Amino acid sequence: MHRPSSNWIAAAKLGLVSSTFSTLVSQLAAARIGRDAAVGWMTVAAIPFRDGMLTAEPSWQAIAAGIAFHQWADFSWALVFFGLFGRWTAELRPLAILALAIPWAVVTSATEWLLLVPLFPFFQPLFTLQQPYWIGLLVHMSSAAMYPLFVWLRYPFGSAPRSKDVRFAKAWALGGAVTVVLLAGIAGLGATGHEWPWRGADRTADQVYIRHMTTHHRQGIELAGLGAERARDPHLAALARLMVASQAGENRIFEGWWRSWFDTPLPDCSARERTDMPGYLTEAQMREARNAPDDAFDATFVRLMSLHHRGAVLMADQEWHSRGDARLRVMAHAIRHEQQGEIALMDGVQGFAAVRIALGAMLTDNVNPRDRAGTR
Repeated sequence: MHRPSSNWIAAAKLGLVSSTFSTLVSQLAAARIGRDAAVGWMTVAAIPFRDGMLTAEPSWQAIAAGIAFHQWADFSWALVFFGLFGRWTAELRPLAILALAIPWAVVTSATEWLLLVPLFPFFQPLFTLQQPYWIGLLVHMSSAAMYPLFVWLRYPFGSAPRSKDVRFAKAWALGGAVTVVLLAGIAGLGATGHEWPWRGADRTADQVYIRHMTTHHRQGIELAGLGAERARDPHLAALARLMVASQAGENRIFEGWWRSWFDTPLPDCSARERTDMPGYLTEAQMREARNAPDDAFDATFVRLMSLHHRGAVLMADQEWHSRGDARLRVMAHAIRHEQQGEIALMDGVQGFAAVRIALGAMLTDNVNPRDRAGTR
């Protein structure tokens, strides 16, 4: 007689498996859509541990803390699904569980992004303003994809019955393992300069975008470095450190894609291109930031970085609406969200206002006519 464990014990085992799977998928797949995994984990770590986690180069402590917090959250949602709601979910067949798990991922990721993180209980607007909702949704969906394993994991090791449902769950687990191995292979190829070839309808436009955004980011890193060193407001200094990390990580991805796709060194932008680039600060403006008195630096930094960010949003918005490579377009959508969010964070936006701005940044063209006029 095969006797299943309690729903709570089985839910805990499933939570460990599903959270670990989503961690591995997130780590291995991030760069394929233009996201720096280390910066992402650092941002997650800032939810419970606040500004102290934010550094210009993500530390191993911050990465580990972000992964641990992420796994705790995914683990908790599995406990709710199969423990708290176990009377309705525990006896379902694997495909029925999967059918429920997908909308469950939508609900749980939205609950975190809209409520639990920016409002109660964490009151941390940074995550919602930095990362568009779809990133969290993909992470939650990868975790929920492992929920069909519950029908196998609910039995003690080695005692599951030889039923059709258990066989399906074991095959599903094997598929998950194969997915991780494939993603690891793809990530390894990417790390050695062998990304999937460029695919798009406008090669020249994509090359211009990469060159311009990389140059734009380099100046942003320089300005953010000043903010990290000189800002008197500790929150502003922490945000500046995050800007350095985010833009440096994105530039590494741009440069890796360029080498892999076009097999040439990444060309620098000309002086004329820099002058015409939206939001690219003049040398006089950069001197203003460097020479600003200590008591005026924070206001000067916020004004100039906001101007700089609005230009990046314009460039990313144009790429998002282009016919370029899908990876560049997805990355551009995330960049336009994060930089619009950082403008709000520099302005001290919190609470419901942060949620409203994040929704607008994700769902609409982020730059209105007034902002377009103010990018020089």
